[in-house]
Amino acid sequence: MSLPKPMMRGLLAKRLRFHLPLAFALSLFAAGIVKFGVTEPRKRAYEEFYKHYDPVKDFEEMREAGIFESVGPSKE
Repeated sequence: MSLPKPMMRGLLAKRLRFHLPLAFALSLFAAGIVKFGVTEPRKRAYEEFYKHYDPVKDFEEMREAGIFESVGPSKE
């Protein structure tokens, strides 16, 4: 009793016809998850932060705390 010969001719093309569209669809799904699960919420968070951010006020607080070497605290 012998084993049947494996089908080798056209094996790569047959497997690619199945796996290539599957890989493409899964990559599009993963890209969508990253875009709508990570990127968009992060953009909204930055947008919300910069709506109320005052860079001058932040600079003054850091200057008074003595963070900068070139600008000392005010002498008031």
